[in-house]
Amino acid sequence: MSRAFVNEDNAAAQADQPVERQVSAQANYVTPAGLAQLQARVAELQALHSQQTARGDQADKQRIADIERDLRYFNQRLQSAQVVAPTSSDQVRIGHWVTFVDEHDHEQRVQLVGEDQADAASGLINWGSPLGRALLGAKAGDEVIWERPLGNLAIEVIAIALD
Repeated sequence: MSRAFVNEDNAAAQADQPVERQVSAQANYVTPAGLAQLQARVAELQALHSQQTARGDQADKQRIADIERDLRYFNQRLQSAQVVAPTSSDQVRIGHWVTFVDEHDHEQRVQLVGEDQADAASGLINWGSPLGRALLGAKAGDEVIWERPLGNLAIEVIAIALD
């Protein structure tokens, strides 16, 4: 393309804009703790935005653009949140802690949570992930197949708890 057709002012302005965070198409089911985390994140971002804009000409414009992008994302997530309060059940639901054992006798305990609350290192698993989908609806004693990129793994649910 000829440089004659490039608007350099627009190109420079677009380069400063952060890439928008993509909102998942899956239903935004959250636990009460997940809702509180979303609310806290929005409040934190609003405070950061206020701090940056209060600096006037000294404000970091890129930082403000990043904060505004994150505010748009988390406000969307907060507005679409559908709180699922875990209830006593013999079937795995969002919010339940699930203990399972795999075919190699490796035992693991996870909680099914919403996607923004997920943190695999802490045992918080997105209900829509392959493991979450395998466990959802299972009962203690059920064997389910966890479809993984490394190959499917048979796991047995041994306990379901609220906390």
